[in-house]
Amino acid sequence: MKMFSVAHKTVFVVDHCPYMAESSRQQVECDVLTKSRGQGVIPLAPVSKSLWTCAVECSMEYCRILFDVYPVDKLVNYIVSDSEFHTLNSWRRENQSTHELMSALAAVGPPNPREDPECCSILHGLVAAVEALCKITELQHERRTALMDTAERVANRGRIICLTNAKSDTNVRMLEDYIQETISEQNKLAAGSDRLMAIQQCELVVIHIYPQGEDTLVSDRPKKEISPLLTSEVHSVRAGRHLASKLNILVQHHFDLASTTITNIPMKEEQHANTSANYDVELLHHRDAHMEFFKSGDLHMAGTSTRENGVKETMTLKWCTPRTNSIELHYCTGAYRISPTDVNSRPSSCLTNFLLNGRSVLLEQPRKSGSKVISHMLSSHGGEIFLHVLNSNRSTLEDPPSISEGCGGRVTDYRITDFGEFMRDNRLTPVAESSYEPSGKLPVERAKAQLERYTRYWPMIISQTTIFNMQAVVPLANLIVKEALTEEDVLTCQKTIYNLVDMERKNDPLPISTVGSRGKGPKRDEQYRIMWNELETLVKTHAGATDRHQRVLDCIIACRSKPPEEEERKKRGRKREDREDRTEKNGSKETEDKSWQESERLKGLLEKDDQESEVIKDSPDSPEPLNKKPRLIPEDVQPPERAKGPATLLSMWTNRITVANSRKHQEFFGRASSVNSRFELYQHLKEENGMDAHENGKATR
Repeated sequence: MKMFSVAHKTVFVVDHCPYMAESSRQQVECDVLTKSRGQGVIPLAPVSKSLWTCAVECSMEYCRILFDVYPVDKLVNYIVSDSEFHTLNSWRRENQSTHELMSALAAVGPPNPREDPECCSILHGLVAAVEALCKITELQHERRTALMDTAERVANRGRIICLTNAKSDTNVRMLEDYIQETISEQNKLAAGSDRLMAIQQCELVVIHIYPQGEDTLVSDRPKKEISPLLTSEVHSVRAGRHLASKLNILVQHHFDLASTTITNIPMKEEQHANTSANYDVELLHHRDAHMEFFKSGDLHMAGTSTRENGVKETMTLKWCTPRTNSIELHYCTGAYRISPTDVNSRPSSCLTNFLLNGRSVLLEQPRKSGSKVISHMLSSHGGEIFLHVLNSNRSTLEDPPSISEGCGGRVTDYRITDFGEFMRDNRLTPVAESSYEPSGKLPVERAKAQLERYTRYWPMIISQTTIFNMQAVVPLANLIVKEALTEEDVLTCQKTIYNLVDMERKNDPLPISTVGSRGKGPKRDEQYRIMWNELETLVKTHAGATDRHQRVLDCIIACRSKPPEEEERKKRGRKREDREDRTEKNGSKETEDKSWQESERLKGLLEKDDQESEVIKDSPDSPEPLNKKPRLIPEDVQPPERAKGPATLLSMWTNRITVANSRKHQEFFGRASSVNSRFELYQHLKEENGMDAHENGKATR
């Protein structure tokens, strides 16, 4: 289990042999008050820490950071090794504090340089470390007690950090072999004991400490697998600030920590109370506080910088001037405990005191241009300081958009009313003890099973379903999701299916959505095919529950297999619908074409009349014209100016009205028998006088 990873147990083994009393040769100035020193006062000589002091300070800094960020569940066991081992604390939670460890280290004291080196060995502490890893912690005991049937699922892993002054690489390999043998022996003992647990994985971190100015005799080595149970890595580090930096990097690597540097913190100077300067403070916390930066890829925008050793990076956030005492004003997506890297510095002390007094500080991402983005906030809760991650996107605490609005305010057709009924049908209520049957299924399991049945087929959008928009299908849809059907339920479902068949025979319309489609949508036959497919899909998801569910599905399949005469009737109906669609589609186009053709015909006739009028003139040499059939359509005689150019809407409408009116009365005899639109009057008088009605091609007057 992830909770019991290697980080759950950490054992520090610090060498307490006489050679650890050697000076680290890194001088510390003690005479810092040079200006106030009087005349004749001899300045204090600088001092240097021993290898033991450097190892203790750096290991305690490692523990301080661990306890600040993980006050529980991450445990430390501290062991000192000389002629024998000294265990300074246990896995119990009340012993997990720096105060407890410092008190125990004060009792141990510094190493004795006059002690016999042959009697001292780091191996005593390494054996005790393996034995400590086999012991059960309180959290492991609680989990094993809760999982009595599967207690073997509780893993036992740990890490050993050994601070020593090794002689050579051969000496380091000897330590690794010795630990591997000890793990095998302790696992055999743990197999026959209920109070011990076998070690499943152990990480050994050997840190070789040597003084300043000397060459190391031990080379660095990355993590290497010694056996399936043991991995080892070696770090060769100078004592002093190099050792402190190395352990700071290791604690971040071991416990998934990240660094954030708060810049531009305004702070008043001690010497000049009226002036202030800007300082920086580096904080350590869980790396999830930077998860939003990793997801968005805005690490460069957040001010990522590399430290001087080039191994670890820190994220830079800027102190934001607007501060607030009310942390409820901001929407927070995460809160993580912090630990200052340099806890004893004045800027760190001022910042922690400022926050512990109930103040909150907003942090923004440093940007060269654009508006500032406030991404984090520092605030304290119950005496502990947390780094809060603020949501820089739209807050979920604001008024949410309407469920009927999609992206950009687009209205969508969610089944909101149906979803409300779905929630009412699946509400959870407390179960009475009288109705609970221990031998039966748990109520929560029955609730999960019902929810699974109701959601096997449940379209969310109205346009994606047909049957759930039909009132006729409601009885079947409500009954088919039941765990068991009665005979009455089966009859109701079959009756619903027969009603749908009757609707199809009558060719009744269906509520098919035409959103996003052009035209009238699918044809009636296609609509029913979609409806039957969806209904069959719904019933198929529940057909395997009982035989009665299968009978409902068989009824649907039987009704869908139509006889040949029914198919022939469907074909005729489809052909009729096609003709109607074509007629409706082409009706307006045909009317326009006919009007255009009529106007062109009239224009041609008028041009022909103009040519004839030029030939037939009042001259004696003109030939006698032929008797032409009179025109019966009065609209042939149109003014020339009306026939020139394309026909207008007024001319088309006038032509139509004229044609319609001409059919309502009998044409005049004179107009029907006229020649060139002329008819000679009083012809009967000339006939009586024996005169011809036409002479020399001209009508007499």
